[in-house]
Amino acid sequence: MSAIRFRGLTLGYDRHPAVHHLDGTVASGDLLALVGPNGAGKSTLLKGIVGEVGALDGAVETGTKAIAYLPQAAEIDRSFPVSVLDLAAMGLWRPFGAWASLKRHRPRLLDALAAVGLSGFEDRPIGTLSGGQFQRALFARLILQDARLILLDEPFTGIDERTTADLLALIRGWHGEGRTVVAALHDLHQVRAHFPSTLVLARRPIAWGSTAEVLTPPVLARALALSEAWDEAAAICRHGTRAGTGDEAASAAAHDHHGHRHDDGHDHAHAHSPSHGHAGHGAAP
Repeated sequence: MSAIRFRGLTLGYDRHPAVHHLDGTVASGDLLALVGPNGAGKSTLLKGIVGEVGALDGAVETGTKAIAYLPQAAEIDRSFPVSVLDLAAMGLWRPFGAWASLKRHRPRLLDALAAVGLSGFEDRPIGTLSGGQFQRALFARLILQDARLILLDEPFTGIDERTTADLLALIRGWHGEGRTVVAALHDLHQVRAHFPSTLVLARRPIAWGSTAEVLTPPVLARALALSEAWDEAAAICRHGTRAGTGDEAASAAAHDHHGHRHDDGHDHAHAHSPSHGHAGHGAAP
């Protein structure tokens, strides 16, 4: 059973693709890391899954509308005058509405704050929290959303090691409960240690499968090369046809989520391959 299905998905802004030609499924209960250089499209893909960025082509389908999404901390306004308890309570909006009685749900709210190590912080304004404390409060909100599909965008950036370890333990707990977790991450050590599956992006899928099999130097080098060569002004293109195998070292290491070799050996018009030059629409180098 799939939690997310991508069907030729292309996402972008003003008709310029940021992620393109993504096919495949995320199985229910998977713990999947999104990896790639800065600007590789990881955040855009997460926003596409929740509907914040519309598809330019293809489609993304989820098995549920109850999705818990944590954006990057930089996108959240911490100056808003709410308490830690109020922030966590936002996780109850979907099941109970924006006007749910906090008094009625207070025990549940306090349990969520305790689970993230914030007992006694319920009345603190969020603007007084450290980066790690604020991220703990956001995870309390995720707990209260009680979603089967959880999306995390760089959840450990700028926080201390202890908080990171505690939040990783929560994620492992969600995985153990059979929830599906997809997280955009930049720390490859964390990915190798805690995430069994990885999708490597460079505006398009480079490799997808077992972390041990796809998180290899050739794949990462190819992702970096394609990301650096990206043409920001490129327009949307349609699926092309294969005409070659491209970088054999990278393609030999790249597999899709079913254990087959993934499509990382050909480029589209959006990328200029350092070793093969520019590839026109519908062609591969």
